[in-house]
Amino acid sequence: MIIVMKSWAEQEHIDKVVQRLAAIGCEAHISVGQSRTVIGAIGDREVIQQQPWRAMAGVERAVPVEKPYKFVSREFQPEDTVIKVGSAQIGGGVFAPMAGPCAVESRDQLFRTAQAVREAGATILRGDAFKPRTSPFSFQGLAEEGLQLLAEARQEFDMPFVAEVLDPREVELVASYADILRIGTRNMANFALLSEVGKVHKPVQLKRGFTATIDEWLNAAEYIYKEGNHEVVLVERGIRTFETATRNTLDISAVPVIKHMSHLPVIIDPSHSSGRRHLVVPLARAAIAVGADGFIVDVHPAPETAQVDGDQALLPSEFEELMDQMRNLAAALDLTI
Repeated sequence: MIIVMKSWAEQEHIDKVVQRLAAIGCEAHISVGQSRTVIGAIGDREVIQQQPWRAMAGVERAVPVEKPYKFVSREFQPEDTVIKVGSAQIGGGVFAPMAGPCAVESRDQLFRTAQAVREAGATILRGDAFKPRTSPFSFQGLAEEGLQLLAEARQEFDMPFVAEVLDPREVELVASYADILRIGTRNMANFALLSEVGKVHKPVQLKRGFTATIDEWLNAAEYIYKEGNHEVVLVERGIRTFETATRNTLDISAVPVIKHMSHLPVIIDPSHSSGRRHLVVPLARAAIAVGADGFIVDVHPAPETAQVDGDQALLPSEFEELMDQMRNLAAALDLTI
């Protein structure tokens, strides 16, 4: 159940609701919005519903939530979540371009790419030190050495960076370097990993599983949110369908659906969804038109030599052209990049 406080409710009114929940063996999760406070009540549904919440001072209404996900729902928090990382912002009318190499291969490759995407207008650097690969014999990333290079690039180009974490045992290590943690599509249902990143005080990007429904995706976000980490960014990266012309099918409709159902920001990944360089630009343009809060794009100075996903990586010059187009679209839609 969600208990909505009146706009004039004071802290003592909120405290009394929380105390009542504790007295009946239930848990309270508080969300402070711009105009009012909302309290998520977790516990025995029948016991919670039997309480006279509206009779308590400061309570406007109590709304049963039928959905299995509560904290990431619009009912729990009507206002959009806005996430700030350094000088970058995700959500709140700001479109956040994130770009960089799919995998960190060397200092030269990373720094050339970081400089190019920074000059073109990207606000967040992407680059992975740990890579989950279908084949165990494929390049798996540079591990901590890659994180150290990303930290150097952050300092050099004044860009926060996002990096993927694959294992609950590696969360502390990756979080000690990265500004944003990312959960990949293969790990969306790794609930132990979701709970672990939920305990970290850094934003988390959660990619949609390639066979996941939107409800399953939001439930995965709930695992992170429930542990106390409320800075979650949803990433639509394509789902598996019968179509073979692309690696996956980018579900553009998921963006407005999520915007209606959840307060969390949502971005798209046109690179991993399409798997084709010539498709990345039109899909990235569609992201801003459909209401996404940003994109995450693969860029590589020499895609033909890339050890991971070279077929989908834009050249720096192509990314620069894309950003020029995105600024024009943003101006037409009254958005900021």
